[in-house]
Amino acid sequence: MTRSALERLDAVELARGLARREIRAQDLMRACLDRIAEREPQVHAFAHLAADAALEHARQLDAGALRGPLHGLPLGVKDLFDTHDMPGAYGSPIYSGHRASWDAAAVALCRDAGAIVVGKTVTTEFATFHPGPTRNPHDTTRTPGGSSSGSAAAVADHLVALALGTQTAASIIRPAAFCGVVGFKPSIGRTPRAGMKLLSESLDTVGGFGRSVADAGLLASVLTGDARLQVDAPDGATVPRVGGFQGPDWARADADTRALWDRVSQRLATLAPGSSAVATPAWFEPLASLQTDLMLHEAARGLTDERLRHADLLSPRLSANLSAGLAVSATAHATNLIAVQRVRQQAASLFGNHDLLIAPSAIGEAGPAADGTGDPVFCRAWTLLGLPCLHLPLGVGRHGLPIGLQLIGRFMEDERVLQAGAWLHPRLHD
Repeated sequence: MTRSALERLDAVELARGLARREIRAQDLMRACLDRIAEREPQVHAFAHLAADAALEHARQLDAGALRGPLHGLPLGVKDLFDTHDMPGAYGSPIYSGHRASWDAAAVALCRDAGAIVVGKTVTTEFATFHPGPTRNPHDTTRTPGGSSSGSAAAVADHLVALALGTQTAASIIRPAAFCGVVGFKPSIGRTPRAGMKLLSESLDTVGGFGRSVADAGLLASVLTGDARLQVDAPDGATVPRVGGFQGPDWARADADTRALWDRVSQRLATLAPGSSAVATPAWFEPLASLQTDLMLHEAARGLTDERLRHADLLSPRLSANLSAGLAVSATAHATNLIAVQRVRQQAASLFGNHDLLIAPSAIGEAGPAADGTGDPVFCRAWTLLGLPCLHLPLGVGRHGLPIGLQLIGRFMEDERVLQAGAWLHPRLHD
């Protein structure tokens, strides 16, 4: 295989070749760096690129013993995670030139498993709504989504094999949808948050991106320490029963998403007997609003220092959101936290006899970059409930841009979601 083709392989294929020493880590790294040199001026996926250090790390891995399941894989790290050897600004000028003396736990786990950090990928301002410079690699006039914009774009454009992301509302699933890659948000609490800039104590979840479901599972297995998340899709796998959940905001879905939904529903009726539509219970309808109030209040409290000492360096959008968060009283927030516990206990009732649910990931294709990072409406409730979510790219919309749907599982049934996703993805994809 030519070096120039290496960067286009899925992470699991590369991992096998690296483990067998059929692929050299330095050849893979050079292929990725060549691709970055070609595409980064248009895509702007990186806030900081450590090309020389990454290549030296690859040489060391080639000369030494196998490190772990991510041995030699190029990794992008969302610039919300601290790294001991690279600057990190959390998407804000307040932290320009900031350097930590430690790695975030998620980064350290990936390095320990053999991953090579190529650089810090662009995040929106403190993982909120003010966009960074990253553009959608399928059309650079379009948004890649947020807040894990650089990570999703880097994986989609073959700049890295895997990338770390975080989700507070829709920050993994929506960028995965807009960029046409697989994004996985594990069950809340399964992945460590130490060493990352928190936005919401109750909601922030660490996950990531790959170009296949198996890729996403490989990364998740390292982040959780659970090797069962390294999934495959044997022909003899148990056929999942899938519940179709349009949700209370279905009227917001555009024509492309509606057409995709109809096509997928027809295929599921043949592929997966026992699959059927799921009605939206009354208790589910206010969850998006509850998630918004919870996130804004906790962001306003968590960003108190930035708000008080550096107000002039906050974007107008973030300043307005922090003001809205401060307007949620402590009493109201306490009531909201009680409500969250209650609905999380009710979440299992959504599934009935189904193994998992399928739901929209986004309204439709990625919109113009000038209009912002997109609407998180179809993800807010699932993040609030803390359930595992897996975006599957399944086709393209009217402008030729990626569209897809997400699978949602019961709390802590991450393996089932990934296994079902690995089986369903090639059967549902156009």
